[in-house]
Amino acid sequence: MCSGRVDLEFILRAFANGQDGVLIGGCRLGECNYVTHGNYDALSTVHLCKKIMEYIGLNAERLKIAFMSGAEGNLLAEVTDEFTGTVKALGPIGKAEGIPADELKLKLTAARKLVPYLKLVERERLRVPSKSENAYKAFFENEENNKLVDEILANKMAVSQIMLLLEEKPLSTSDISRRLGLNPSDVSRHMNRSSTHGLVWYDTASNCYKSCHHCES
Repeated sequence: MCSGRVDLEFILRAFANGQDGVLIGGCRLGECNYVTHGNYDALSTVHLCKKIMEYIGLNAERLKIAFMSGAEGNLLAEVTDEFTGTVKALGPIGKAEGIPADELKLKLTAARKLVPYLKLVERERLRVPSKSENAYKAFFENEENNKLVDEILANKMAVSQIMLLLEEKPLSTSDISRRLGLNPSDVSRHMNRSSTHGLVWYDTASNCYKSCHHCES
Protein backbone atom coordinates (compact mmCIF):
# COMPACT_ATOMS: atom_id res chain seq x y z
CA MET A 1 0.00 0.00 0.00
CA CYS A 2 1.27 3.50 -0.82
CA SER A 3 2.20 5.51 2.27
CA GLY A 4 0.09 8.33 0.84
CA ARG A 5 -3.00 6.30 1.77
CA VAL A 6 -2.19 6.58 5.48
CA ASP A 7 -4.92 8.99 6.46
CA LEU A 8 -4.56 11.52 9.28
CA GLU A 9 -7.55 9.80 10.88
CA PHE A 10 -5.64 6.49 11.02
CA ILE A 11 -2.81 8.06 13.02
CA LEU A 12 -5.08 9.86 15.47
CA ARG A 13 -7.19 6.73 15.89
CA ALA A 14 -4.09 4.72 16.77
CA PHE A 15 -3.18 7.21 19.50
CA ALA A 16 -6.80 7.31 20.70
CA ASN A 17 -6.70 3.51 21.01
CA GLY A 18 -3.71 3.78 23.31
CA GLN A 19 -0.80 3.18 20.96
CA ASP A 20 2.32 4.83 22.36
CA GLY A 21 3.88 5.48 18.96
CA VAL A 22 3.20 5.32 15.22
CA LEU A 23 5.85 4.56 12.59
CA ILE A 24 5.04 5.09 8.91
CA GLY A 25 7.28 3.58 6.27
CA GLY A 26 7.32 4.79 2.69
CA CYS A 27 9.42 4.44 -0.45
CA ARG A 28 12.26 6.92 -0.91
CA LEU A 29 11.24 10.44 -1.90
CA GLY A 30 11.65 10.87 -5.63
CA GLU A 31 11.44 7.11 -6.17
CA CYS A 32 7.69 6.59 -5.83
CA ASN A 33 6.24 3.64 -7.74
CA TYR A 34 3.19 5.75 -8.59
CA VAL A 35 2.86 8.98 -10.53
CA THR A 36 1.04 10.51 -7.56
CA HIS A 37 4.19 10.58 -5.38
CA GLY A 38 1.99 9.72 -2.42
CA ASN A 39 4.97 9.58 -0.08
CA TYR A 40 5.02 13.38 -0.17
CA ASP A 41 1.37 13.36 0.87
CA ALA A 42 2.36 11.09 3.77
CA LEU A 43 5.15 13.50 4.72
CA SER A 44 2.69 16.41 4.73
CA THR A 45 0.25 14.40 6.86
CA VAL A 46 2.97 13.64 9.39
CA HIS A 47 3.98 17.31 9.62
CA LEU A 48 0.35 18.33 10.18
CA CYS A 49 -0.25 15.55 12.71
CA LYS A 50 2.82 16.58 14.69
CA LYS A 51 1.36 20.09 14.94
CA ILE A 52 -1.87 18.61 16.28
CA MET A 53 0.06 16.49 18.77
CA GLU A 54 2.01 19.49 20.02
CA TYR A 55 -1.22 21.44 20.43
CA ILE A 56 -2.79 18.57 22.39
CA GLY A 57 0.31 18.27 24.53
CA LEU A 58 1.66 14.98 23.19
CA ASN A 59 5.35 14.50 22.43
CA ALA A 60 5.67 14.71 18.63
CA GLU A 61 8.46 12.12 18.72
CA ARG A 62 5.73 9.52 19.14
CA LEU A 63 5.18 9.84 15.39
CA LYS A 64 7.86 9.11 12.80
CA ILE A 65 8.02 8.64 9.05
CA ALA A 66 10.95 6.88 7.39
CA PHE A 67 11.71 6.44 3.71
CA MET A 68 13.51 3.41 2.26
CA SER A 69 13.39 0.97 -0.62
CA GLY A 70 11.89 -2.51 -0.48
CA ALA A 71 15.41 -3.97 -0.60
CA GLU A 72 16.57 -2.21 2.56
CA GLY A 73 15.46 -4.73 5.14
CA ASN A 74 18.41 -3.94 7.39
CA LEU A 75 17.50 -0.25 7.40
CA LEU A 76 13.90 -1.11 8.27
CA ALA A 77 15.11 -3.17 11.23
CA GLU A 78 17.38 -0.35 12.41
CA VAL A 79 14.67 2.29 12.11
CA THR A 80 12.14 0.07 13.87
CA ASP A 81 14.51 -0.74 16.74
CA GLU A 82 15.49 2.91 17.15
CA PHE A 83 11.88 4.08 17.14
CA THR A 84 10.83 1.36 19.58
CA GLY A 85 13.58 2.52 21.94
CA THR A 86 12.42 6.13 21.61
CA VAL A 87 8.81 5.25 22.39
CA LYS A 88 9.77 3.08 25.37
CA ALA A 89 11.86 5.94 26.73
CA LEU A 90 8.93 8.34 26.35
CA GLY A 91 6.64 6.07 28.34
CA PRO A 92 2.87 5.47 28.12
CA ILE A 93 1.00 7.97 25.97
CA GLY A 94 -0.67 10.75 27.92
CA LYS A 95 0.55 9.53 31.29
CA ALA A 96 4.13 10.47 30.44
CA GLU A 97 3.00 13.93 29.32
CA GLY A 98 0.86 14.44 32.42
CA ILE A 99 -2.43 14.48 30.51
CA PRO A 100 -5.35 12.80 32.32
CA ALA A 101 -6.86 9.92 30.32
CA ASP A 102 -10.30 11.52 29.97
CA GLU A 103 -8.77 14.82 28.82
CA LEU A 104 -6.57 13.08 26.24
CA LYS A 105 -9.54 11.09 24.95
CA LEU A 106 -11.58 14.29 24.55
CA LYS A 107 -8.79 16.09 22.70
CA LEU A 108 -8.04 13.20 20.35
CA THR A 109 -11.74 12.67 19.62
CA ALA A 110 -12.10 16.39 18.90
CA ALA A 111 -9.09 16.27 16.56
CA ARG A 112 -10.48 13.24 14.72
CA LYS A 113 -13.74 15.06 14.10
CA LEU A 114 -11.78 17.88 12.47
CA VAL A 115 -9.91 15.66 9.99
CA PRO A 116 -12.14 16.44 6.95
CA TYR A 117 -11.79 20.17 7.63
CA LEU A 118 -8.04 19.96 8.24
CA LYS A 119 -7.53 18.03 5.00
CA LEU A 120 -9.44 20.74 3.14
CA VAL A 121 -7.30 23.45 4.75
CA GLU A 122 -4.16 21.50 3.88
CA ARG A 123 -5.28 21.21 0.26
CA GLU A 124 -6.24 24.87 -0.12
CA ARG A 125 -3.98 26.82 2.26
CA LEU A 126 -1.11 24.53 3.26
CA ARG A 127 -0.05 23.30 -0.17
CA VAL A 128 3.73 22.97 -0.37
CA PRO A 129 4.95 24.63 -3.59
CA SER A 130 7.48 21.96 -4.59
CA LYS A 131 8.02 18.28 -3.88
CA SER A 132 11.25 17.97 -1.93
CA GLU A 133 11.97 17.02 1.66
CA ASN A 134 13.65 20.36 2.34
CA ALA A 135 10.70 22.25 0.86
CA TYR A 136 8.25 20.43 3.14
CA LYS A 137 10.46 20.98 6.19
CA ALA A 138 10.88 24.68 5.41
CA PHE A 139 7.18 25.12 4.68
CA PHE A 140 5.99 23.64 7.96
CA GLU A 141 8.65 25.52 9.93
CA ASN A 142 7.71 28.84 8.34
CA GLU A 143 6.51 31.30 10.99
CA GLU A 144 3.52 32.48 8.93
CA ASN A 145 2.35 28.93 8.22
CA ASN A 146 2.84 27.96 11.87
CA LYS A 147 0.73 30.94 12.91
CA LEU A 148 -2.02 29.84 10.51
CA VAL A 149 -2.00 26.26 11.83
CA ASP A 150 -1.97 27.43 15.46
CA GLU A 151 -4.89 29.77 14.80
CA ILE A 152 -6.90 27.04 13.09
CA LEU A 153 -6.22 24.51 15.83
CA ALA A 154 -6.93 26.96 18.65
CA ASN A 155 -10.35 27.87 17.26
CA LYS A 156 -11.52 24.63 15.68
CA MET A 157 -10.23 22.34 18.45
CA ALA A 158 -11.92 24.48 21.09
CA VAL A 159 -15.28 24.33 19.30
CA SER A 160 -14.93 20.62 18.60
CA GLN A 161 -14.22 19.88 22.27
CA ILE A 162 -17.08 22.09 23.42
CA MET A 163 -19.51 20.32 21.10
CA LEU A 164 -18.42 16.94 22.46
CA LEU A 165 -19.01 18.13 26.03
CA LEU A 166 -22.43 19.54 25.15
CA GLU A 167 -23.45 16.24 23.59
CA GLU A 168 -23.07 14.76 27.06
CA LYS A 169 -25.04 17.44 28.93
CA PRO A 170 -25.88 21.18 28.91
CA LEU A 171 -23.13 23.40 30.31
CA SER A 172 -22.75 27.02 31.31
CA THR A 173 -19.99 29.29 30.08
CA SER A 174 -18.13 28.88 33.37
CA ASP A 175 -18.52 25.09 33.21
CA ILE A 176 -16.97 24.98 29.75
CA SER A 177 -14.26 27.44 30.70
CA ARG A 178 -13.29 25.34 33.71
CA ARG A 179 -13.33 22.02 31.87
CA LEU A 180 -11.19 23.21 28.95
CA GLY A 181 -9.11 25.91 30.61
CA LEU A 182 -10.45 28.54 28.23
CA ASN A 183 -11.10 32.22 28.87
CA PRO A 184 -14.87 32.76 29.40
CA SER A 185 -14.87 35.46 26.73
CA ASP A 186 -13.38 32.99 24.24
CA VAL A 187 -16.06 30.44 25.15
CA SER A 188 -18.77 33.05 24.55
CA ARG A 189 -17.21 33.95 21.20
CA HIS A 190 -17.10 30.31 20.09
CA MET A 191 -20.68 29.73 21.27
CA ASN A 192 -22.04 32.82 19.53
CA ARG A 193 -20.55 31.63 16.27
CA SER A 194 -21.79 28.06 16.82
CA SER A 195 -25.26 29.39 17.62
CA THR A 196 -25.28 31.33 14.35
CA HIS A 197 -24.47 28.09 12.54
CA GLY A 198 -27.32 26.30 14.29
CA LEU A 199 -25.10 23.99 16.33
CA VAL A 200 -26.05 25.15 19.82
CA TRP A 201 -28.68 27.21 21.56
CA TYR A 202 -28.72 29.06 24.87
CA ASP A 203 -31.33 28.04 27.43
CA THR A 204 -32.10 31.17 29.45
CA ALA A 205 -33.95 29.15 32.12
CA SER A 206 -30.83 27.18 33.09
CA ASN A 207 -28.24 29.66 31.78
CA CYS A 208 -26.64 26.79 29.88
CA TYR A 209 -25.72 26.04 26.31
CA LYS A 210 -27.27 22.97 24.74
CA SER A 211 -26.30 21.02 21.67
CA CYS A 212 -28.99 21.17 18.99
CA HIS A 213 -28.06 17.61 18.02
CA HIS A 214 -28.46 16.50 21.64
CA CYS A 215 -31.82 18.22 21.98
CA GLU A 216 -33.15 16.68 18.76
CA SER A 217 -32.15 13.19 19.91
